[in-house]
Amino acid sequence: MEEYAKHAEKNGFKVIIAGAGGAAHLPGMIASHTVLPVIGVPILVYNDKQQKKSAFGGLDSLLSISEMPSGSPVVTVGVNKATNAGIYALKILANESNDIRKMLKSHKEKQHKSVLKESQDLKRIGLKKFVKKKFK
Repeated sequence: MEEYAKHAEKNGFKVIIAGAGGAAHLPGMIASHTVLPVIGVPILVYNDKQQKKSAFGGLDSLLSISEMPSGSPVVTVGVNKATNAGIYALKILANESNDIRKMLKSHKEKQHKSVLKESQDLKRIGLKKFVKKKFK
């Protein structure tokens, strides 16, 4: 992984997204070996053998990523929020690409319309029916 991180920029990477559970070593290790922005995604670890989730519900990973040493910063998103990491990476890339910027603006407009529609549905049909419809 060290070699991968060291050569990421030369290989054309502009930003790196790294998922991690528990102590979240991967994002920090990558950040220590590259000048590229690193986005850490804390992962809620599930142990199949013991049929249980990590002791702190992914907060252990979140805190580990957010408390990286000075000089090797890692941006973090919420637990299991890889989609947000992808959108944030696109925001970084949008600084150099009008096409990506336009795509992000379109995405944000669609989100806005979706939230307004849900708000109208909630007011129209009431909370119980809305929840039943939304979480079938």
